[in-house]
Amino acid sequence: MHHKKSFQIEFQPLGLRDRFPSGQSLLDCARQKEIDLVSLCGGTGTCGKCKVQILKGSVSEPLQEERKLLSSEELFSGYRLACKTHAKSDLVLNIPPESLSAPQRLQVEGLDIPVFHDPFIRTYPVSLHAPSLTDLRGDDQRLVDALQEQHGVSCNKLDESVLQTLSPFLRSTGWEASVAVRDTEIISTVPLDSGNLGVAVDLGTTKIAAYLVDLASGHTLSAKGIMNPQISYGEDVIARMVYSQRSDKGAQTLQKMVVDALNNLFQEFCQDVGVKQTEGINEVVVAGNTAMHHLLLRLPVAQLARAPHVPAVSRSMDLKGRQLGLSIAKGANVHLLPNIAGFVGGDHLAMLLAVLAEENPGPMLAIDIGTNTEISLVTEGMISSVSCASGPAFEGAHISCGMRAAKGAIEHVRITDNQIQYHVIQDARPVGICGSGIFDALAQLLSQGLVDKGGRMMDDHPLVRKGQNGLEVVLADEIDGSAPSVVITQKDVRELQLAKGAIRAGIDILLKENGLLAEAVNEIIVAGAFGSYLDISSAVCIGMLPKIPLDRFRQIGNAAGMGAKAVLMSETKRKKAQSLAQEIQYVELAGDTGFQRIFMEALDLG
Repeated sequence: MHHKKSFQIEFQPLGLRDRFPSGQSLLDCARQKEIDLVSLCGGTGTCGKCKVQILKGSVSEPLQEERKLLSSEELFSGYRLACKTHAKSDLVLNIPPESLSAPQRLQVEGLDIPVFHDPFIRTYPVSLHAPSLTDLRGDDQRLVDALQEQHGVSCNKLDESVLQTLSPFLRSTGWEASVAVRDTEIISTVPLDSGNLGVAVDLGTTKIAAYLVDLASGHTLSAKGIMNPQISYGEDVIARMVYSQRSDKGAQTLQKMVVDALNNLFQEFCQDVGVKQTEGINEVVVAGNTAMHHLLLRLPVAQLARAPHVPAVSRSMDLKGRQLGLSIAKGANVHLLPNIAGFVGGDHLAMLLAVLAEENPGPMLAIDIGTNTEISLVTEGMISSVSCASGPAFEGAHISCGMRAAKGAIEHVRITDNQIQYHVIQDARPVGICGSGIFDALAQLLSQGLVDKGGRMMDDHPLVRKGQNGLEVVLADEIDGSAPSVVITQKDVRELQLAKGAIRAGIDILLKENGLLAEAVNEIIVAGAFGSYLDISSAVCIGMLPKIPLDRFRQIGNAAGMGAKAVLMSETKRKKAQSLAQEIQYVELAGDTGFQRIFMEALDLG
């Protein structure tokens, strides 16, 4: 009988496939394709982190180790440990997000929500009759008449920048054009087949995420994330607001930084999809927190920085891209989502729009974790929101060995029998620890008795040593002096307690205001780039999130970006965003009499 010596394995949702020799573990196959599956135990089958789901094909029988770590439901649904399983035929595998390391998750996160596609902007091909001695209509009227005759579309307005180039343009294309219409205004005329593109932007304090959308079909063509360049003027929004208030030049600098970054992104997008100019972009939607929104529009921020923290503008805004200096279609608009309050902006509204796409009677908590964390409680059709300054610890800032989720960052940690195991992004030499790893580590330090509930390190524990800056736990030892040790210090634990305490206090106050206990919440949605690769069980262990069954949690990636996309593609969603903004009750933490007490309690671990 002829034995097949190799099998084809397809890895979804990454869309990668290749042939591999039989008898090789699925973990090794994935690594050969540079798919970074999480593995703490080095493939010995003891950590249970490298879960994959067999969608098609047959594999080796589950081993004892797998039966111990996977539930019978998981085994029944085709879940296996990649390190203990090998192919017996060609396979199609699904890799659940939690089995992928952070950088690879970001490529597939942010699941698309179904949006009823009724775009705000439509494009129409027209061919015009050239003027003659018997037809002396102006070029503008000629264009408007052609739209009416050929498509039944009536326009009463042409953007002035379109008029400035219309005459030479029509004569250069032989009187043919693709016309973009927004409402009843002609915003751009371009050569035929130029496409109808839009961009949705989630303008974060730390990161900017952008999505290129084909407005005709509603498909996302490309997505990119970059750091917000304003970071060089302060990690938090307060520092940037102070800088912008100092002088007009400061405000101008901060605005120009974001506009330049967006223009670069637009250029890259158009190169990606083979469009010659960024003039094919007919609409941009921006969702950002209130401070980012104000800095982009150069609105006054002094009243935003001082109690009672009131936005200069809370309603949604539409302005021409050229007013901000964005290089998009000449008459294209930028739509900014409404702001709810001083510290709850259009980004949180966009997230709620994405989350509330499915009817959920609640009670439901929606948490967008970032430098600033916004939390909303949805119950019986009512929505109340708070904002808490959770700080940049989630991005690895202010942590002694903290770094972003990049190559060499420890992102998962486990301690058993005083042995520390960890997973490093891209299987590299450990150089630091990123947000998800920091919270994992804290949960392990707590459950293994290296720190107490008050967050104090135990100096008599064998894994705790005295470092240069007080007590610390070594996660990864220095290697031949080239890479220093990766440690967690007593001060790091305090930083994490403040971040975790701020979020937990926000949750507790919303529950208290609504007379609810945590057990009553039937779903907790965790969003935000950081929230998408946080280990929920670690967050529950340290008491950052309430202790309710883990199957009530759902991690959904960048929901603000999804909501901004929905607003870009659908007029209905745009109207829904307006009405949502009116419905939300904002709870000011500083105004809550019990806040200080609740915050002090929330600092406790566990």
